[in-house]
Amino acid sequence: MRDFLSFLEKKGQLKRIHEPVSPDLELTAISDRVLSMGGPALLFENVIGSSIPVVTNVLGTIDRVAWSMGLEKVEELEAIGEKLALLQQPKPPRDAKETFELGGLLWNLIKARPDYDLTPACHQTILNNEAVDLDQLPLTRPWPNDAGSVITFGLVITKDPETKVPNVGIYRLQKQSCNTMTVHWLSVRGGAGHLRKAAALGQKLEVAIAIGVHPLIIMAAATPIPIQLSEWLFAGLYSGKGVRLTRCKTLDLEIPSSAEIVLEGTITPGEEMSDGPFGDHMGFYGGIESSPLIRFHCITKRKNPIFHTTFSGKPPKEEAMLAIALNRIYTPILRRQVPEIVDFFLPMEALSYKLAIISIDKAYPGQAKRASMAFWSALPQFTYTKFIVVVDSSINVRDPRQVVWAISSMVDPQRDLLIIENTPFDSLDFASEKIGLGGRMAIDATTKIGAEINHQWGEQLQHSKEIQKRVDSRWKELGLSDITSNNPDATLFGYVMDYFISRKEITNS
Repeated sequence: MRDFLSFLEKKGQLKRIHEPVSPDLELTAISDRVLSMGGPALLFENVIGSSIPVVTNVLGTIDRVAWSMGLEKVEELEAIGEKLALLQQPKPPRDAKETFELGGLLWNLIKARPDYDLTPACHQTILNNEAVDLDQLPLTRPWPNDAGSVITFGLVITKDPETKVPNVGIYRLQKQSCNTMTVHWLSVRGGAGHLRKAAALGQKLEVAIAIGVHPLIIMAAATPIPIQLSEWLFAGLYSGKGVRLTRCKTLDLEIPSSAEIVLEGTITPGEEMSDGPFGDHMGFYGGIESSPLIRFHCITKRKNPIFHTTFSGKPPKEEAMLAIALNRIYTPILRRQVPEIVDFFLPMEALSYKLAIISIDKAYPGQAKRASMAFWSALPQFTYTKFIVVVDSSINVRDPRQVVWAISSMVDPQRDLLIIENTPFDSLDFASEKIGLGGRMAIDATTKIGAEINHQWGEQLQHSKEIQKRVDSRWKELGLSDITSNNPDATLFGYVMDYFISRKEITNS
């Protein structure tokens, strides 16, 4: 993480704040305002109540997310998605080119294997048992009605008690005492599954929390791709070299050796405490739930560590920037699983997963509904997608002007809506009549063909290719070269649109 912070500072993308700032509400309020303005990462060097500085907004722009992965542009992430898609559904090579590509991928896997440090920086200071005191850490409380202070960007590391395969996730942790925290994870997550297995075996579950790691590892932990590879290998594939790991001091778990702070503890199955409420990504406070209690007995850290944190809420937030990047990675994987899908987009303003816009090469009646059903089951994270809009491949899914036109001109609500009732759902979605159980809807905004219609469909207006080329060739001659289509007031997703327009991805149809 320190290398990346130095990189950001050289680019003018890190601001040091020397004045004293409270970790209770104030630090988040400052960070939130700067993030909403597209500002730099913030390093608070004088945090009241702790000697440890706090860094926020590290991944607060799409550019910084791309830079964290060694890329210049987020569009380059699709190449990583192609690799992961091939790993998920490998096919025998058909020719020399595919053989070469498969060989290159296998070599990338070899290079991505973790390395190990015998003298890791994260073990420069070791505190055991009674010396463990979470009050010494600059834990933040982001929102006024939050139940307590939290860790938000810690890697929560567990291991399957049977297979010994590790899981690395990012879950919110709430401080309960000077040496305990509750962990808030959904039942479908890897850590929750490990706890269920430990309970069946009558064992405690070992848990390590690594705080202050390179953002690339955070990206890997946030990538829920259903293939049997560890997040450490994902991170290695992302970076082109293996993550350097070391073993915990008191647990049979591996952690990034360059982590700033590591908490080591155990969960006794069935030992829980009330967790919440907390401000969440939906823009509301979540409920109060009983969550597993972690008892920490060891803290290791660097000398003069830095505490990395973030916060949830209505976008734009860091989690939304991560989601935009992950959207690029998912695209090749989704195309491999559902070949008829040409492109898809998860708008940030729709919380980056509640609404999906997908385009298809339509070939037969009812295909939009089929594509919607396939999308919902393609990847675990799409289970909680509430709305799907299916459009023709001629529609740019990232241009809301085109998408809204397709909905308005192609949809008859009594024919083109598919509503599925009472499906497992996001417990944080208060719009559902029953918490954890809700409906979902697909909208067929494609051109209707065959049995879908019983009358002639109108022909779409469009300029001929010849006249468009003629206008292109005369654009400068006519003195119009300084006119662009950048009009954010005419868009629904202005923040994201500004970014993509600046990348010249948005063009008129």
